Amino acid sequence: MNYIGIDEVSKKWGLSKRFVQVLCANGRIDGATRLGRAWMIPENAKKPIDGRTKAARAEYDADMPLPRKTPFLYMSDLYHTPGDADKVGESLSYNHEAQVLFEAEVAYSRGEIDKVYDSANYLLSKHSGFYAVLSAGMLLAMCAIWKGDIHMWRKAKIHIAEAPAKNDIDRDAMQLAISAVDIMIYNVESFPEWFKKGCFEPLHKDAYPAAKVYYAKFLYAVAYSVATGALKLPGAEGLYVMTSVPYTLEPMICWANEKNTVMSEIYLRLTCAAVYHNYGNDNEAVRHIDRALELALPDKLYGVLAEYCRTLDTLIERRLSVIDEAAWNEVKRLHKIYNEGWSRLSGAVRGRQILTTLTPRQREVAKLAAFGMSNQEIAERVFMSLAGVKQAIKIISEKSGLSRDSFAAIL
Repeated sequence: MNYIGIDEVSKKWGLSKRFVQVLCANGRIDGATRLGRAWMIPENAKKPIDGRTKAARAEYDADMPLPRKTPFLYMSDLYHTPGDADKVGESLSYNHEAQVLFEAEVAYSRGEIDKVYDSANYLLSKHSGFYAVLSAGMLLAMCAIWKGDIHMWRKAKIHIAEAPAKNDIDRDAMQLAISAVDIMIYNVESFPEWFKKGCFEPLHKDAYPAAKVYYAKFLYAVAYSVATGALKLPGAEGLYVMTSVPYTLEPMICWANEKNTVMSEIYLRLTCAAVYHNYGNDNEAVRHIDRALELALPDKLYGVLAEYCRTLDTLIERRLSVIDEAAWNEVKRLHKIYNEGWSRLSGAVRGRQILTTLTPRQREVAKLAAFGMSNQEIAERVFMSLAGVKQAIKIISEKSGLSRDSFAAIL
């Protein structure tokens, strides 16, 4: 087979060189192969239909295949350069469904929840293709967390369950999507057994970046539940199981970095940072937080950072406020919204009240107490006096009406 380069294809098809590169990167030219920085394209390759034209839209229906078979486009290699999120959205203009979905996912990462809500409902109302419906359902569930709306949450799970699956790969992706919604409130019970083992083979390879993110969240939730005594595992108790989690997450982070999947790397690093922070290794936690900030700030992905303020206590504030005070003020504003919504929804789903009146320091003290640490151990961890820890424990008990043995129920 004979191959030609971008320049020749650009002249042959009457397209800009940049657009031909985008078509290659998005897998829209059959047989296109990347050699170093150059693309080699089969001489007899067919020009893809431009979905921006009226003629193309008439030929394509609402079930145009997405450029990647994954519940989340923004975690794939489509978004591979920090600062280019909007450019990637523009490059998907040939596929309206993909563009709406990708831009909604980016909007979620920025904390623009009303835009996400509108886009998710648009895709669901259009009865889009399987992965678009799956993604839209998950985005709706994520909106429900920010809004603290349990009815929206349940509706989202119904939409996911009704996605038009066509084969076993689709059905496995659907099962994982429902579990990924549950993990948002630390429920690990619905994950399929193959996933709990870290096996992603039932999924399409395009879904691997997102699968790794949710596997990291699964491991964190399991370790957290064991540390607080909510989950019993043979041979594991306290924080011991959490110390083993980075041995799984660190290679996944390297994989995400090598594959240039910006969004999955951000999530993996922040999750790994939360693990390190919980068992007292803040030096390693900060290493991952700083790299996550480097990746997130160019596109103003403040919503993702706001999510992790709960699990990272004051660490994000300490790192971000020095780098960009205005960015930290926006993250702080978004975290207040997210924290109140998450607490309301999580409490409703689990049938208990999650306190939102604790300060970040009080939350950290309550969490460490829930991990079974003594007052002295807590004082050494958070650099407080012993009297200060005792006073914090007293205030937490007064606010919650619970003894320290039950603090896990309010976090």
